Amino acid sequence: MNKKKILSKQQLSFMLLNFVAFTAIFAIFGVIIFSLVQSTLYKKVDEELLFLKKMMIEENDSQFPPGSPPDRDKPDRNLPPLNPRIIVLHWNSEGEIVNQEQIGTQFYQNYLKDADFSFEPLDEITSMKINDQYTFRSLSFKNEDNNDFRYTQLLISIDAEKNLMGNFGWILLICSVVSIILSITISYLLSKKTMKPIIKSWNRQAEFVENASHELRSPLTIIQNKLELMLTEPNKKIVDTFESIALSLSETRRLSQLTSDLLTLARADSLESQLNDETFDVDEFIESVCQPYIEFADMQDKKLWVQLHADTEIEADKSRIHQLMVILLDNALKFTAENEEIGVKTYLEGNKVVLEVSDTGIGINEENRERIFERFFREDRARSREKGGTGLGLAIAHWIVSSHNGTIKVLDNNNKGTIFQVKLPR
Repeated sequence: MNKKKILSKQQLSFMLLNFVAFTAIFAIFGVIIFSLVQSTLYKKVDEELLFLKKMMIEENDSQFPPGSPPDRDKPDRNLPPLNPRIIVLHWNSEGEIVNQEQIGTQFYQNYLKDADFSFEPLDEITSMKINDQYTFRSLSFKNEDNNDFRYTQLLISIDAEKNLMGNFGWILLICSVVSIILSITISYLLSKKTMKPIIKSWNRQAEFVENASHELRSPLTIIQNKLELMLTEPNKKIVDTFESIALSLSETRRLSQLTSDLLTLARADSLESQLNDETFDVDEFIESVCQPYIEFADMQDKKLWVQLHADTEIEADKSRIHQLMVILLDNALKFTAENEEIGVKTYLEGNKVVLEVSDTGIGINEENRERIFERFFREDRARSREKGGTGLGLAIAHWIVSSHNGTIKVLDNNNKGTIFQVKLPR
């Protein structure tokens, strides 16, 4: 399975996962909203039925004549207005309605003439249909007074609520379809966005493995060839094979440095490298780091000058800052010719400590300055190999600075050479 198929499969997996998650969220949200609206509507209806039942039970015969609901117009009663949708039916023990006049003869003839009263269940609110067309909420209870009826049934029409819930259900259904379309679209966009760092990491890893393999293969090939050559002439003295031994040792040292750099970057990627912060004086530390390089520069007929004006302390990993300065100074010495200058400067800029390592060497092309901190990037591979470079030093330097919440950038040194400027928080 090639790279494109693997990435497409992974993106499809992310898309389906996001789609299922969004659809489940929208579905649960819709069910909750529908249930809440429905329960709220019917709860109000049921409360009115229960309230009227309570009032009818509490009323005595003088205040509550048979066949009619409580008189809410009396000034001595503080009752809320009766819902006009409520119908009060009184049933005798034979299952016949006895208050036909109160409910209206026409209404009775059209809708209730053939109605049957169910004695069970009592004191429970149920739903029922009249003429298979109109829906009511019903509450029936037994009448304990000495009246000409035995049971009372309270009806309230819920066709308006039912129609409202039907319309609301269609609205939710349409919204659900729109939500599914949105879920597909959003899932695709999110999966595509999620895949970007994965693709970038994949490409970076593939490039890293390819470059590392190439860099490791070269010294190993040289060492192997030289050792095989020495095996073909076992009687030769060491002095006769000095050149082969020296080159093998040089490549071994280069291989060791490359392995160390790769291990450092691998630990940085896995977040295993921990910083051991301590407080130290910047100027004193930089002066101690630069001291041996001043001698190295003199031995190579180069000049290294130091200007220290920070006069402050910082809290940082001393060993990592030392590694950073070694990388920058090594690069400066490698790519600076005889009789040229390397400079180290420290100063304060706001709440930042600035470290600058400059040289008057060959410089870096403008178009390559953004890529100079990439792993294995070398502006001139042939020249870098001659000088022992692996293309990992500046990548490590960038990681060290970033891990200290600082910045590093490349500046032009008056059209001759380069300035590496590091800013670290105090």
